[in-house]
Amino acid sequence: MMKKVLNVVKRYRYFLFSLVILGILTIFRPQLGIKSAGISLFQLTQMLLVVPPVFILLGLLDVWIPRETMVKYMGENSGLKGMFLAFIIGSFAAGPLYGAFPIASVFMKKGVKFTNLMIFIGAWSTTKIPMLMFEMTYMGMKFALTRLAVDIPGIIFIAFALNHSLSKKEVEAIYKAAETLDV
Repeated sequence: MMKKVLNVVKRYRYFLFSLVILGILTIFRPQLGIKSAGISLFQLTQMLLVVPPVFILLGLLDVWIPRETMVKYMGENSGLKGMFLAFIIGSFAAGPLYGAFPIASVFMKKGVKFTNLMIFIGAWSTTKIPMLMFEMTYMGMKFALTRLAVDIPGIIFIAFALNHSLSKKEVEAIYKAAETLDV
C-alpha cells in the first residue's frame, strides 16, 4: 500500500509541488492565489477540450494510414514532397502546440523522416492558417505575408540544423523512445 502511494507521489511530484506552491501563495497573497488557481483551472479546461479530439485523430491516423504510405510520402526518400506535406499538415492543424507532439509520435512510429517531423512541428507552431487569417485581418496583409516569408525558410533551416546537429544514433534513440510510448 505504501509503495503504491509513493509511486503516485513520485509520478505526480511536479503537479503536487505546484499545488503546494499555489497553497502557500494563497495563504500569503489570497487574491493572487485565487487568480492563479482560476488561470490554472481555465488552462486545464482548455487542455481537456483539445486532448480528446487529438487522440481520436491519432486513432484514425494509426488505423487508416498504413506505414508504407507514410514512408512513401514522408519517409527518408520523400524529398520535397515529404517536406511540403509535413508543412501543409502542420499549417492546417488546429489547437495548441502540445497537440502536435502525440501526432509527431505516431508519425515517428509510421516511419516519417526526422526532418519532416521537425518541419511539421515548426509549421504547427508558427504557420497555422487560422492564425494567418487573424493576422491578415488585424495586422494587415503586409505583416502577415512578411512573417510567413520569414517563418517558412526559418522552419526549414531549423529542421535541417537539428537533423545535422544530432547524430544518427541520437535520432534512432528518439524514434526508439517514441515506439515505447502508449499514444
